[in-house]
Amino acid sequence: MKLVVDLNADLGEGAGHDDELFELVTSANIACGFHAGDADTIHKSIEAARDRGVAVGAHPSLFDRENFGRKELPVTPEEGCDAVTYQLGVFSAIAEALGVRPNHVKPHGALYNMAVRHGKLADAIVRAIANTDSTLILFAPDRSALARAGEAHGLKIVREVFADRNYLRDGSLVPRSRPDALLHDPAEASERVLRMLRQGKVRSVDSVDVDVRAETICLHGDTPGAVQFARALRSRLESENVAICAPKFSR
Repeated sequence: MKLVVDLNADLGEGAGHDDELFELVTSANIACGFHAGDADTIHKSIEAARDRGVAVGAHPSLFDRENFGRKELPVTPEEGCDAVTYQLGVFSAIAEALGVRPNHVKPHGALYNMAVRHGKLADAIVRAIANTDSTLILFAPDRSALARAGEAHGLKIVREVFADRNYLRDGSLVPRSRPDALLHDPAEASERVLRMLRQGKVRSVDSVDVDVRAETICLHGDTPGAVQFARALRSRLESENVAICAPKFSR
């Protein structure tokens, strides 16, 4: 059976090379203004994605521009729900004005990591998504609190893995505060992604195999060398006859 996977990247964050990444990915997670971006960058990013046939999704965050949304902050489930609802509203309105239907949602940074672990926050985020548009796909790690909450609310879940991040033995990502958080070698990353696709496993930094389910692969747009990394990974996947396309919700 032919392997199929989505390539997604976090865009609209001011990294300076979005145009190149739009040519390489099939899904764009667009910053909604809380950690990066504003109405103008949302507009331009959705427009660029539309013109290149790239699926668009909202990338909501904690309100924390100072730390780029990557610092875990105390937030109640109600505050999380309101923050996501607010950002989805802005994103969806701009997309509608451009004639584009949003395809998915992927929480950003600390909000994502917290929702992966904490069921009440995950449920609050999912309620915000379901109340906005229950046909939106949720990107989340397999067997996480976020994925379980999405399933409980009837959302379609697309299981996400990371090409440029290292893993711990419990399946979580190595914290960015550690020097081994990122994987920089695209050849090594390509081999690892192929193993995740074919065997459903990834080797953690302490040499333990972790079960994963790879339906969409994240490439961080703000990582140094992101374009070269994405180009090398896509080329390797295509050479291995992996079909690359955005997920769709059966409406």
